[in-house]
Amino acid sequence: MGDGAPEGDESEIGVGPWPGDPPTDPRYDPELLAHGDRRNVVDRYRYWRQEAVIADLDRRRHTFHVAIENWQHDFNIGTVVRNANAFLAAEVHVVGRRRWNRRGAMVTDRYQHVRHHETIDQFVAWARSADLVVIGIDNLPGSRPLETVTLPPRCVLLFGQEGPGLSDPARTACDQLFSIAQYGSTRSINAGVASGIAMHAWIRAHAGPPPPEWSSGSPG
Repeated sequence: MGDGAPEGDESEIGVGPWPGDPPTDPRYDPELLAHGDRRNVVDRYRYWRQEAVIADLDRRRHTFHVAIENWQHDFNIGTVVRNANAFLAAEVHVVGRRRWNRRGAMVTDRYQHVRHHETIDQFVAWARSADLVVIGIDNLPGSRPLETVTLPPRCVLLFGQEGPGLSDPARTACDQLFSIAQYGSTRSINAGVASGIAMHAWIRAHAGPPPPEWSSGSPG
């Protein structure tokens, strides 16, 4: 499923210097045009300045947000951020510890808005002010199967720590709780995987297929 190489691995991804006369469009980065672009970005954004990529993404971000608790330095946060970038979430919210392991994000955090909240109460107050439904994703008693519902257009999907899942304060704060169906022997799936499933459920309900030029094609 796509390009898993880290930025800077020239043997795996990217393009060399721009052939011929460089374009004059201000979105292009002179350094990348001259030396090549080895970043983990789709072809549409080859040679673009980072701020130009972010501005273009901001024009069409979706109306759902993603949040994850980080009380014990959860290693899933990088994957959650990468998934949020892939599905174009409005923002990712890290609740608890400010520091998190960015390795799993594969530098997509450069293009994805990430906001920090010290406590669940602060996060919920922000969500209320933004008129967002807080939806917990966890296999808890009383959770409704995600496969049987349609997520609201304006919502924030909240995930807990690896292992214990959502904390008690987080569960209490949720407006709705949904679970992801499992069919094997494991008790749970990690937050990184769960976030991708839940985000895709929102995409299926509220977003059509992206135009081809958003995911492939030549720069420009």
